[in-house]
Amino acid sequence: MSLPPLLLLGCGKMGGALLSGWLEQGLPPHSVVVEPHAPAVAAFAGRVRHVPSPAGVPAGFAPAAVILATKPQEAPAALPPLAGLAGPGTVFLSIMAGRSVAGMNALLGGRAAVVRAMPNTPAAVRQGFTAAFAGPGVTPQQRALCDQLLAAVGESAWVEEEGQLDAVTAVSGGGPAYVFLLAEVLEQAALSQGLPAALARRMARATVAGSGALLAASAEDAAQLRRNVTSPKGTTERALAVLMREGAWPALMEEAIAAATARSRELAG
Repeated sequence: MSLPPLLLLGCGKMGGALLSGWLEQGLPPHSVVVEPHAPAVAAFAGRVRHVPSPAGVPAGFAPAAVILATKPQEAPAALPPLAGLAGPGTVFLSIMAGRSVAGMNALLGGRAAVVRAMPNTPAAVRQGFTAAFAGPGVTPQQRALCDQLLAAVGESAWVEEEGQLDAVTAVSGGGPAYVFLLAEVLEQAALSQGLPAALARRMARATVAGSGALLAASAEDAAQLRRNVTSPKGTTERALAVLMREGAWPALMEEAIAAATARSRELAG
C-alpha cells in the first residue's frame, strides 16, 4: 500500500530508519524532510524534497502526517513553526522521548491531533518494536495511518494510557542496549576462559543474534525455550544457578527497568 505525502522533522538515525522504510512502501517523492544538516539526508537525495527549515516547505504542501523526529530539547523552537503547515486532517506523530502529548499540543497551537510513539533501534533493519499512544482528537483514520507508518519498520502496538510509555521506554526503547551488553559480557567471559579474541566476539554475537531469531520464530515462550536448553545437572543448569540466585540477574533487571521508567517520568515532567 502506497503512502500519502509526509513531512519529516529530523533525519537522524531513527528518522532516517523510518524514512528508509517509508520509501520502500511507496512514499511520494514530493514528501518533505526538514533537516538543517544536509549530510544527514544525503542518502535520500532525489527521493524526497529536503529543506533546512520549515520556512522552506513549499506553499500549499499539505502532509497527511508530520513526523516529529527531532531531538526533544529542540522541540520548543522546532514545533511552533509547524502548526501552520497542518491541514484539517493532519496528524502529528512524535518519536521524541519525554515529550508529552499535552506539551506538544501546546507548542503546536493547542488543537493538533498528536500521537506519541516510542520506537527502538532495530527499526534500522525493519525489526523494530514501537508502542504508541493516541492523544485527544486523533481519528480512527489518523491512527490507522500511524499504524501503517510504524509497521514499515517492524511491529507496533498501542497503549491506552500515556503513562505506560514510560515503561515501554525502559523495556523496549532501552532493550537493545541491554541485549548488546549481554553480547559484551559473553565476549568478555569467553576471553576470561582462554578463548581467542576473534572467536569470542564472533561466538557471542552469533549466539545472541541466533537466540533472538529462534525466539522470534518459536511459538514457545522464553521460559520454555530456556528450559529446552537446560539439561538436568548439566553445564547450563550450573550457570543459571548463578545468574538466577537471589539478588542476581532477574532482580537486577527489575531494578534497572524501574530506574529507567522513573527517569522517563522525570524527563516527561
